[in-house]
Amino acid sequence: MTKRSALWRSVERAFEHATSGDQRKRRGRHLPEKIAVPPKLWAEGGSPGFLPGKVALRIMATTDLHAHLIPFDYFNDRPTDTYGLSRTAALIAVARSEVSQSLLFDNGDFLQGSAIGDYLARERTRLPHPMMTAFRQLDYDAGTLGNHEFNYGLPYLRRVLAEATHPVVCANVFLYRASDTDQDRHFVQPFVLLPRQMRDDTGQSHLIRIGVVGFTPPQILRWDRQHLDGKLRVRGIVETARFCVPKLRAAGADIIVALAHTGIAPLSDAPDQNEDCATDLAAIEGIDVVVAGHSHLTFPGPDHLRSPGVDPVGGTLCKKPAVLPGHFGSHLGIIDLELQRSLAGRWTIVQARTELRATRQSVPSNPPSVAAE
Repeated sequence: MTKRSALWRSVERAFEHATSGDQRKRRGRHLPEKIAVPPKLWAEGGSPGFLPGKVALRIMATTDLHAHLIPFDYFNDRPTDTYGLSRTAALIAVARSEVSQSLLFDNGDFLQGSAIGDYLARERTRLPHPMMTAFRQLDYDAGTLGNHEFNYGLPYLRRVLAEATHPVVCANVFLYRASDTDQDRHFVQPFVLLPRQMRDDTGQSHLIRIGVVGFTPPQILRWDRQHLDGKLRVRGIVETARFCVPKLRAAGADIIVALAHTGIAPLSDAPDQNEDCATDLAAIEGIDVVVAGHSHLTFPGPDHLRSPGVDPVGGTLCKKPAVLPGHFGSHLGIIDLELQRSLAGRWTIVQARTELRATRQSVPSNPPSVAAE
C-alpha cells in the first residue's frame, strides 16, 4: 500500500460512524458535556408589540478545525478523544436531532494545521480535499476564511474553495480596494442571504432570510506577506462591518450572523488594530449573533473574564449571543434563538441561549469516514 493510499484510507474512515443512522440513534443516548446558560429575554416586555407565533432556530458552529479530521494527536503520535471533526460530527447529529430548524457554520482556519493538511498542500494532489468532503457530508450552510487559509498561497486556496458546496464569505479581503466601497472587488463574496422556510409554534410557515457575513484578521498581509504582497488588500473588521452590515440588511436580511475569525477581548478604542475584536464587532448595530474564533479559547465559560461588553456567564458580547467553540473540533458551539415578528414586520430575537458541547464526551473512540470521492 502506498503512503498516499494509506493516508487516504485513514481519512476515508473518518466519518463512517458519525454519519450512519444507527450510530446517530445510539449517540443520542450519550449526554455531551455542556456549558450552558439560562434563557434570557432580549426584548423588554416579551410578547407585547409582537405578532403571534415564535420561531425557534438553532445555530451550530465550529471554528479553527485546522484540518483535524480524525481524533489523532499528530504531535504526540497517538489517538485522542478530545478533538477531531469526525467526533464533533456526532455532536452535530445529536444537536440537529433535538430541534426541527437549524443551521451549521464554520468560522475559518480549516485548511492548515495538521499533518494531513500539510501533506495535501505539499503534494498538490488532485484528489478532492477531505475538509471540503467533510463539510459537504455534514451539510454546512456557510463558512468564512481564517488567517491560516492563506498559508499555502492563493492558487491552492482557490482550488480548494472551488470544491466547496456551501457559500464561503469574507467581507474584509479584496483583490481590489476602491475609495468607494461599492467598487471594491472581494476575494470571495462578502456575505450571503440564506432564505429558509421555518414554522412557528402555531404551525404557520414563514420565509426568514438569514444574513451571514464573514471577517478575517487584516494582519494576514503581514503574516503571509510572501504569498499575499501585491495580490490582496484588506480593511479592518469593524471598519468593514460598519458599511457592509447595512448593505446586508438592505438586501433583505431578517437577522445577521457574523462569522468572525477573531478572538474576544474587552471593548477597545482602536479595534481594528487588535486581532481580537469580536466584542467591538458585536457592538455594531444590525449584527444579531457572533461566532468568534482565532484564539483557540472557549466562550461562554471560564476562559474569559467579565469585562466591558463581555459576559462569559451569560454567553453574550455587547448583550448579543455569541460562542467561541475552541479548536480542532474540541467543541460545538450552539446558539438557540427564539424569533418573533414585530407589529412593524421585522423579525427580532426575543430569547437566546448559548452553549458549548465538548467533543470528548461525544462518542466512543471508534474512528469514523469521509469518502474521498
